[in-house]
Amino acid sequence: MLLAAASVLALAPAAQGLAPPASAPPPRMRVLVWNIERGANPYTDGAEKALAQIRALDPDVCLLQESYDIDGERPKLGAWMAKELGWNSWQGDSTHLCVLTPLEIRDRYFHATWHGVGARLEDRAGRAFDVYSTWIDYRAYIAYALRDNPAIEDAELLRCESEGSNRLAQANALLAHLEESGRFDGSVPLLVGGDWNCPSHLDWTDDTARAFRFKRPLELPVSRRMAAEGFIDTFREVHPDPLRRPGFTWTPMTRGTVDAPMPLDRIDRLYRRPATGGELRLVPVAARVLPDRHEPAELPRTERAFPSDHGAVVIDLEWRSAGR
Repeated sequence: MLLAAASVLALAPAAQGLAPPASAPPPRMRVLVWNIERGANPYTDGAEKALAQIRALDPDVCLLQESYDIDGERPKLGAWMAKELGWNSWQGDSTHLCVLTPLEIRDRYFHATWHGVGARLEDRAGRAFDVYSTWIDYRAYIAYALRDNPAIEDAELLRCESEGSNRLAQANALLAHLEESGRFDGSVPLLVGGDWNCPSHLDWTDDTARAFRFKRPLELPVSRRMAAEGFIDTFREVHPDPLRRPGFTWTPMTRGTVDAPMPLDRIDRLYRRPATGGELRLVPVAARVLPDRHEPAELPRTERAFPSDHGAVVIDLEWRSAGR
C-alpha cells in the first residue's frame, strides 16, 4: 500500500494535467566550423552525408562555408539542411557563407558576399551572443610556397599573405566591419569562425618547425591581427601544445605524393572575443577535429563518407559568470 501511494504521488502532477518544471538550459554550447566542399556536390549523396554528420554532432551553431546550391532541384546546402532539421539559417546574399542553428536568430549581419555573414543568436535562457562565418583568399597558400621552395626567405614567404593573396587585407576589412557595426561593444560574446586559408602563428613555432617539414617560426599576420584585436583561438586555448594536438584541418583527403607531399595545417579556426560587459561569458572546454579517422587515400572521392576536403572543427563552450 505504501508503494502504491508513493507511485500515485509521483504521478500526481501528470494526472492533474500539470506540466513538469522546465529543465534548466544546459551550460554548454557546441559550435561547428566546417567548409563543406562545393556544397558536398562532389560526393555521392553528399548533402545527405553532411546532414548525417551534423545530426550526429548535434551542434548549437554551425558556421558553414561553401554552402552552394545542391545539384538538382534543391536550394543551397545550408537552407536545405535547416529545412530538414527544423532549424534556422541565414545566408542572405552571400555566395556561400551560412549560419545554421536550432537557436533563435535575433538579428542578421552582412559584411561581404564572400567574406562574412553573421547573426545574433539567443538560447532559451535568453543568453545572447554574436557569430560570424568567414572565408578569405585561398591563393598563394604559404605552406605550399615553403614546400615548393624550401630556401625561400621569410620576408618573401610572408608576402604570400599580403601580396600573393588578399588574405591580410580581407581579414583587416572584416575586423573593421566588426568594429564599425558595433560588434566590439563588449555587450555579448563574439565568435568568428571559418576557413582562413592560412596557418596560425601559434602553430608555426620553433618546436613545430623541428617536427614538421613545412613550417617555420613566423609571425603570421592574419592570426596575429586577430590576436591584436582581442580574439582568442579556441582550439589552442583548449590544446595549447601544437605538437601534441596539431588539429590539422587541411586536408583529410590526401597526404600527397612522394614528389609533392601535402603540407598539413590548421587553416579552419574558431576565434572568440570575450564580452567585456554583461554577466556571462563563453569559455571553451573541449575541442576536436573531424574526421576522427581518415579514409583510405585510394577511395574515390564520390564514395567517401566524410564529404569535404576540409576537416570540421568542433568546439564545446561553457557559459560562466563573468567572475569565473
